[in-house]
Amino acid sequence: MFRPIALLSACLLQLIALGSARAQTPGAPPAPALAGAAAPAGPAVVSSYRIGPDDTLDIVVFQVPELSRTVQVDAAGQFTLPVVGVVNAAGRTADELSRSLRDRLDGGYLRDPQVTVLIKQAVSQRVTVDGAVVKPGIYPLTGPTSLLQAVALANGPDPRVANIRRVAVFRSVDGRRQSQVYDLSKIRSGRAEDPTVKADDVIVVATSGTKSFFTYFGGSLPILSILRPY
Repeated sequence: MFRPIALLSACLLQLIALGSARAQTPGAPPAPALAGAAAPAGPAVVSSYRIGPDDTLDIVVFQVPELSRTVQVDAAGQFTLPVVGVVNAAGRTADELSRSLRDRLDGGYLRDPQVTVLIKQAVSQRVTVDGAVVKPGIYPLTGPTSLLQAVALANGPDPRVANIRRVAVFRSVDGRRQSQVYDLSKIRSGRAEDPTVKADDVIVVATSGTKSFFTYFGGSLPILSILRPY
């Protein structure tokens, strides 16, 4: 009567033992990743980033170490590379600059060169996050960045004092300072669009019970301009 149960238990114990041995055997193939598991972090700078002054680039010319080097873009948006000379980098993506260098080296100097440009340090496109946030400061934009993402760079609103219903974005347009106020709670819940911030924007999270961002620029802006959309 109990013999089938004993046999079943023995089979289960054997299966468990085989599974444990396989997990400990060197060279055993890793278990497949679970669906929805987090992927490894990608590069810090995405392909859409536009190079600017003071950015640091790694130039890699395959099998030509004499031309492979780390360069810093100067204030004019340029750098110098042996054989090539002065290179205009500002406003280009890493892929665009790679193609440009490949074209300039092809034929006269190298045959079918393989050129890769990597953005080692991106500092030219920055956004200022201030007010009632955990870590106010100036942060680099390494690609398209929304308002929520920009506030997250400063470790988010300060939960003790922040008024997330009043978050101002200040921007210079044609030499004139303009701004818009957003409700972060509506953006988080999907009831409002999450706008894209741009280089040199200033984001100010208001403090509860105050009108801190209305006087952020020392009263230099009329209050009506705060409410005017871009």
